[in-house]
Amino acid sequence: MKRILVFLNLLFVCSFPLLAQNDLMEELNEETETNLTFDPPAFKAMKIGNLQSTKIGDKGDLYLYVSHRFGPLKNGFDTFFGLDNAITKIQLAYSFWNGVQLTVSRESYNRTLASALKFMLVKQSNRFPLTIVGYSTININTLLDENNFPELQPSDRYSYANQLLISRRFSNNFSLELAPSYVRQNLQDLNIVAQAQHNQFAMGFGGRLKMSKRMSLNAEYIHNFSRPSNSPFSDAFAFGVDIETGGHVFQLLFTNAQSTNEPAFISYAEGDLVFGFNIVRVF
Repeated sequence: MKRILVFLNLLFVCSFPLLAQNDLMEELNEETETNLTFDPPAFKAMKIGNLQSTKIGDKGDLYLYVSHRFGPLKNGFDTFFGLDNAITKIQLAYSFWNGVQLTVSRESYNRTLASALKFMLVKQSNRFPLTIVGYSTININTLLDENNFPELQPSDRYSYANQLLISRRFSNNFSLELAPSYVRQNLQDLNIVAQAQHNQFAMGFGGRLKMSKRMSLNAEYIHNFSRPSNSPFSDAFAFGVDIETGGHVFQLLFTNAQSTNEPAFISYAEGDLVFGFNIVRVF
């Protein structure tokens, strides 16, 4: 009997440090989970203007985007300040998982079909100062005519863009974003561009300044490092206002690019100022 009691005492003494260690680890884990807090998104909409923001919808959210870009304002009353020459895009975005969003769209500019994947890499928190998001899109130009391009290959219709979106919410009222970008243009018309640049690198800059509970000012600029000096195209920019109304966000803006697809406005911003808007509805 004595031996049994001694054995039980030894077992208790030996197991006590292990139990204490487990309790300590559980407390540390609970403390870690409790102390980790994520900041609200840096942007209210999934686009700053034309440029993608770091916002991604929650799991199960369905977004409908309707975008219009009108013709050049400089044409005056001949085209009613560009309203006669609208470019329209309809886009659906759905999040199958938290931090992963898939989109499909159709734009009247070059009758472009597009799909995209947007995915969260890191969220800004009390332990990390930035939100980092990956974005990749593929565009198909369905307007290309084989009569104009007798040697047209199916792959010539494709263009691509890949971006790393890096944002910081400095305060409740002010956010900034950087967007290093790579664009691949499989086909370039030498009658339009000075020289072929199939692989292009660009850097986007964007910001949001909150003016009131439901309104903010947005601006963006994208510099294309690969554009030749004699190119007829310009670096893309946009500036405007976001207005929130319940489940809608209205983005009214001015820009120098008629397309809202990344391969198009990064490579082929026309340069003339146009008016446009995005209407965003979440379901």
